Amino acid sequence: MERLFATEKLGGRSLYRFQAVTVFAGICLVLCYRATHVPKAGAGRAAWLGMLAAELWFGFYWVITQSVRWCPIRRRTFKDRLAARYGERLPCVDIFVCTADPQSEPPSLVMATVLSLMAYNYPPGKLNVYLSDDGGSILTFYALWETSAFAKHWLPFCKRYNIEPRSPAAYFAESDNPRNSRSLEEWSIVKGLYEEMTERIDSTVRSASVPEEIRANHKGFSEWNAGITSKDHQPIVQVLMDGKDRDEVDNEGDALPTLVYVAREKRPQYHHNFKAGAMNALIRVSSAISNSPIILNVDCDMYSNNSDAIRDALCFFLDEEMGHKIAFVQHPQNYTNIAKNNMYGNSFNVLNLVELRGFDGVGGPLYIGTGCFHRREILCGRRFTNDYKEVWDRGMKEKRELSIYQTEEKAKSLTTCTYEHNTQWGNEIGVKYGFPVEDVITGLAIHCRGWKSVCNNPPRAAFMGVGPTTLAQTILQHKRWSEEAPPLFPEVMSPWIMPFIYVAIAKNVYSAYEALFYGETLRGWWNGQRMWMVRRTTSYLYGTIDTVTKLLGLSEMGFAVSTKVSDEDESKRYEQGVMEFGASPEYVIIATVALLNLACLVGGLCKILTSGEASSGFFLQVVLCGLPVIINVPVYEAMFIRKDGGSMPFSVTLVSIGFVMLTLSVPLF
Repeated sequence: MERLFATEKLGGRSLYRFQAVTVFAGICLVLCYRATHVPKAGAGRAAWLGMLAAELWFGFYWVITQSVRWCPIRRRTFKDRLAARYGERLPCVDIFVCTADPQSEPPSLVMATVLSLMAYNYPPGKLNVYLSDDGGSILTFYALWETSAFAKHWLPFCKRYNIEPRSPAAYFAESDNPRNSRSLEEWSIVKGLYEEMTERIDSTVRSASVPEEIRANHKGFSEWNAGITSKDHQPIVQVLMDGKDRDEVDNEGDALPTLVYVAREKRPQYHHNFKAGAMNALIRVSSAISNSPIILNVDCDMYSNNSDAIRDALCFFLDEEMGHKIAFVQHPQNYTNIAKNNMYGNSFNVLNLVELRGFDGVGGPLYIGTGCFHRREILCGRRFTNDYKEVWDRGMKEKRELSIYQTEEKAKSLTTCTYEHNTQWGNEIGVKYGFPVEDVITGLAIHCRGWKSVCNNPPRAAFMGVGPTTLAQTILQHKRWSEEAPPLFPEVMSPWIMPFIYVAIAKNVYSAYEALFYGETLRGWWNGQRMWMVRRTTSYLYGTIDTVTKLLGLSEMGFAVSTKVSDEDESKRYEQGVMEFGASPEYVIIATVALLNLACLVGGLCKILTSGEASSGFFLQVVLCGLPVIINVPVYEAMFIRKDGGSMPFSVTLVSIGFVMLTLSVPLF
């Protein structure tokens, strides 16, 4: 029987493997130099040990990262074979969208994502869309209620003209008129309806209240009273559209997907486990309403960009030869708003096109929290066995045994604060608790249970989102994802200098080659190197401190929502490639590191020039101090030259200068 997907090895790996082998040899020679040239006791030995620790860590990190480049593969699906083999006998799919704050994540943006997911090229009666509102906001519920009405116009419009993308915000922003002139009148009507809906939602959010005359239109509004807050409210589950109801149809009489609003119970005295807790609540709620065998989860700002993404994923799950081994299908994150030169290093082109494919060649990619299709049974803790067979017709009953009201009440009972007590939820069942990167840990646990995963990166990206457009947003995002000496180097004429130079040049040249090959600009690659340094001195430092303090019981894990909006001036500076700063503890670290590198470079050069010492022994030290100085030019501009709203505040500059002076005044051992 013909396969539903093909696996192809990427070509051109000879150059990479030659580079990798020679860099490895260079690293070994660098460590050999360290081992055979240990200085005598004194100030030099402390710096020497520091460099040895850095080089050992670099060598270890480099070796580990080569596993995702050694044998990358590409997947190709055959949706025509899927259609011919299964027809309409396709499984139901539950789609989870998570939002938490109507201020940081504007409901109109979230609703465009929801609409794109409802409009998949898939039988609507087999689609069930769940919106988890972890802020428990009546504003988000109102927006979803508006969306349920507009969907009756939007879904038939999408399918009639087979438009892409199916997010109305993205679609109407791409062109001012339709490609097909015959649809001009309908295009104008639907666009007008969407703009009116968006304006109603935005104005309601601005006013922070839903008018009483609107609240009378749906029973769900009665859930909100004066005592409700985002951190203290009862469980709320409301089915706004019932795909099983034959009377629930769009404006052309066709079936609609099921659409459900969920706000799990929140009480101040109970820890709610952030997004992982919301995902596990959705798993339970959906089991009571639709219980589909396939679950897709998408961040609220990652709209569907490819209406065939579900069929693509099913080509892996339903493949007769390999499908029973695959736990989840992960799509890469792609962003629509990345500036030409990728100022904050957020395009992830190399990650998406090289590293995720490399993971795919060694058992499968990590679960990265969005754009991922899961088997429900595996999210619920099932271990792999060779005789595993999926029950694909789950959730396909024509009629529910319970009424909608009874179903909602049952689902509410599954989202109470105490439901998970004395259970394995968050441990053996569902998404893992206790980790800032719950998605990665959950994916690793699934692999440890014997399952494989697949990276699918079709020619038309499956999902598109909004990347950070300020340095503060970037640092916050990566924080959440994470966690007087002699010559330290050989002299220029020493043969020992060759491995140092070769490793540095080969690694960076190949890094630049990868970036350029996969669509980055040279300046974009350079910006990525800057952000590599910034993240490691801010995001990952704070993430490590947070993790350590949590493990020691000194604090509880926090979860900060990245804002999805920027003001007009910030957006303009982002488009111009100007970095955005402000008053924040992270910027003190960035400014201090930048000034310290500048002081060391200037001080070292002055010492060489005034002492008359031969400079060959200091060659690599000058280079290592000089490169960070060049990289930090935008930081110096923000501190001393720029006067716009995104510059570095004088208070931050002053504190950073103080830290640098304090550091330079302390003798090194």
